Amino acid sequence: MAHRAGGRALSLLRGPLRLPGAAAAGGRAERGQPRGQVRPGSSGAAVQRAPQAAGPEEAGEDAGVNTRKKTFAEVQTERLEQAERTVLIKCPPKLNEKKLLQYLSSHGNIKSHFFFENRGIHALIEFSEKNSIASLQDAIGVPSAVEYHVVPFKSRLFTFMLKNPVSQAAEETPLHLSPQSHIPVQELIEKLCHADSISSQMYVLLNEYQLTDENIKLRYLVCSLVQDFARAYFPDSTVKPFGSSVNTFGKLGCDVDMFLDFRDTQKHAEKTKKGPFDMEYQMKRLPSERLATQKILSVVGDCLDNFGPGCVSIQKILNARCPLVKFSHQPTGFQCDLSVSNSIAIRSSELLYIYGCLDSRVRALVFSVRCWARVHGLTNSIPGTWITNFSLTMMVMFFLQRRSPPIIPTLDQLKELADQKDKLVIGGYDCSFVSDLSKIKCTNNTETLDVLLGDFFEYYGNFDFRRNSINLRKGKEVNKPESSPLYIWNPFEQDLNISKNVNQPQLEKFVAMARESAWILRKEEKAQQMTNKEPWGLAALLIPFGKSNSNKMKNRMKGIGSETIRNLLDSLKLNNPNNPKNGGKVTFSTETEQLIFCFRN
Repeated sequence: MAHRAGGRALSLLRGPLRLPGAAAAGGRAERGQPRGQVRPGSSGAAVQRAPQAAGPEEAGEDAGVNTRKKTFAEVQTERLEQAERTVLIKCPPKLNEKKLLQYLSSHGNIKSHFFFENRGIHALIEFSEKNSIASLQDAIGVPSAVEYHVVPFKSRLFTFMLKNPVSQAAEETPLHLSPQSHIPVQELIEKLCHADSISSQMYVLLNEYQLTDENIKLRYLVCSLVQDFARAYFPDSTVKPFGSSVNTFGKLGCDVDMFLDFRDTQKHAEKTKKGPFDMEYQMKRLPSERLATQKILSVVGDCLDNFGPGCVSIQKILNARCPLVKFSHQPTGFQCDLSVSNSIAIRSSELLYIYGCLDSRVRALVFSVRCWARVHGLTNSIPGTWITNFSLTMMVMFFLQRRSPPIIPTLDQLKELADQKDKLVIGGYDCSFVSDLSKIKCTNNTETLDVLLGDFFEYYGNFDFRRNSINLRKGKEVNKPESSPLYIWNPFEQDLNISKNVNQPQLEKFVAMARESAWILRKEEKAQQMTNKEPWGLAALLIPFGKSNSNKMKNRMKGIGSETIRNLLDSLKLNNPNNPKNGGKVTFSTETEQLIFCFRN
């Protein structure tokens, strides 16, 4: 009866979803709501827009029709093909939608479309057939050069203007604009306060922040447009997104990470040749793969800079550990990073995709924790000494592996389920794991999200970061191999610490915030908060603690201090050297050591 994603793996990448029907039985009563109302899927205007994921009842229905879950590779292939049939049009400010679609339909059947606003109104048009784009391109002219000379590259970015602005403007019709950014935190908090449980709040947050189907289409389109340039030099190459855009954990507004993939070229070279000769292309030979990567990115970066419509602020960062080209794509508003053949990164994306598809609670918990961390300054979009979203996501995954019973499997367990086609070694690292989601057994864990959220904060608020590290491959705490404040093993490159950038003050801040949040979830009662008209549950955690009611904070800290001092004194009495039971030695309990740590920080 776990909250599963059922047979709708692809639905996790598509549009507004809905809540599981009822809470799983057997879990503890939800924090932050009256006892006896364990119903994360109850009615409520704010809750009804929450994400869809098959709950216990739906999972049973899915099992009946035996709906197959799509693999990560299948989803990517479908999306990439979809992007190649898509164009992006900058529309006039006063537009009649029906007339626009009628005109475009003269070039081919339109499968889907939507409008959005970014530096003006844009329309994304997906045709049913790729040759419809060629027909449309034949009808479109080159812009007239008055002040500037135009570069005659015919992309799939078009500008439509009204021939008779005055008369045609009168035919303007209202357009439904698809949002491409999430709502502000303050507006989110107001929505959360209308939910009927903490679990419902977490699904509301997920629904407001997750990538929409329209936004995902835009991301794949940008990759496809970059691919058009790359194929001028490398005809068999493809440009694919990875990371947050595809792993089911992307937030509206996140960057687009993409990589130039030459695996199709390599596969072609590995084919057995017929005939009496061994044949091969004559190609430029360079002393190292890194040098080849740098040269390829340099050329593609220059091409985007000089000829790519809408591509601005190009930065070639070629001496980084992973060379890349950064740029802004103005028509969509995306910040983009382009690298070459980032095979391990795409493997990590697939691993997270699998975890996100296995259980609806996984994504809800990750989104809530990451939003909480951003509000309290624990994460930042600028590189630095703070915890990254990727590290935080790995910490959530590890926590879910440690539940009893576990909610998601370890990487080693996924490796055991892999068949021959799943076997993959990259750079000497074993990156094998099962890709067919139907082979992974669903969890029997029925804990509700409010329990998981509170226990997440308690778990890491008391985690022994001085001695232990986080290892998703084994799913257990292991001794640190070196002295970094926070050590999270790279799931595949096992000699790397993905959180090596985090310093001690940032880790201590995370621990302090986790403890404070655990305290709030333990002590706050929804009924009391509703009476006082104050944020409760998850909403209370999304307000910076220093900005909440000052008297309330003083009382809370006073209560914590008094209780802490009493516990400390009791512990000192028990460990008095004059106490014969101690043999004249001063010892401290684990709890006392933690209390002393709290006072020091």
